[in-house]
Amino acid sequence: MTNEVKNGDDFDSSNLVIFLYKWRKPLLIVMLGAIVASWFFSSPWFITPKFKSTVIMFPASSSSISQSLLNEQSIKGQDITAFGEDDQAEQLLQILHSNKIRDRVVKQFDLMRHYDIDSASDIKYSMLFKEYDDNITFRRTEFMAVQITVFDKDPQLAANIANTIASLLDSTKNDMMRQRSVKGYEVVKAEYEAMKADKDKIVDSLVVLGGLGVNDVEYQSQVLNQQYAISVMNGNRTAQAALQKKLDVLGKYGGIYMALKNSLEFKTEQLILLETKYKQAKVDAEQNLPQKFVVSDAYKAEKKSYPIRWLIILVSTVAALFMAIIFIIVNENISAYNSHKKFLVGQS
Repeated sequence: MTNEVKNGDDFDSSNLVIFLYKWRKPLLIVMLGAIVASWFFSSPWFITPKFKSTVIMFPASSSSISQSLLNEQSIKGQDITAFGEDDQAEQLLQILHSNKIRDRVVKQFDLMRHYDIDSASDIKYSMLFKEYDDNITFRRTEFMAVQITVFDKDPQLAANIANTIASLLDSTKNDMMRQRSVKGYEVVKAEYEAMKADKDKIVDSLVVLGGLGVNDVEYQSQVLNQQYAISVMNGNRTAQAALQKKLDVLGKYGGIYMALKNSLEFKTEQLILLETKYKQAKVDAEQNLPQKFVVSDAYKAEKKSYPIRWLIILVSTVAALFMAIIFIIVNENISAYNSHKKFLVGQS
């Protein structure tokens, strides 16, 4: 009896091949049962097959339209054809995860009904958002691109959702940028119109002065003084009176004319610079640019991607065999221990 226990101990700890051969029939039954069960429970009756669609895109350089197209100075990162860098990729990921895009996708495709969520439930949105996060994911690839992945039981719907999210990325980011652009445009527009109105007032004042005969103070003063001197030399009092009258007008309004002229030159220079900013701000507020370069659009998948039945069957079978072996080993050790205990009791 002692020898049997000893042989059993040696067999349990070292001779795995003999052990497997000894229990080959139970293990084979377990293996076949695991295969059949995993195949059955991974079938469409229990697990809904899902199809995968992906969109791969690179971020575009984040620069304003005016800086990219209307600025004469070429600055790195302001080319509209330039690919974005790490920061732009992270920005895209944050926008893709935003509720702005999620809510529009949920509404457009009626995902509450599509995911069979009870609209009367108190936690309907929690369940909806969990389904959304489980089926729609975003990540950055090893090549610094951004990938949108959508799983769904309807292959065409999966492709449509992925392409729609990529499209919504443009409008969402442009809307966010436009909020600041419009405010900036309104500020520049108000300043531009105010300065233009000031310039128009100066021009109107100069027109009035021109009607009084004040057109070019320096030139007029030189000419009138020369003519006045000639009239004095010739003793022409009538000409002197007429010239003196003009000189009096010039003396009265000459200073005002010079101040208005200098102000007009300054306002004109400032208005030219402000007009450029005004046009740039208007372009930024009214126009849009794509925010990404799409490398691969989503298309209708021909084969399901989930579940991977062969992997489920393989893992389930290995796990079942492992548990069966553990169970047999434990059972044999318990039997050996009980036999040894009975032997000792019999000896005593």
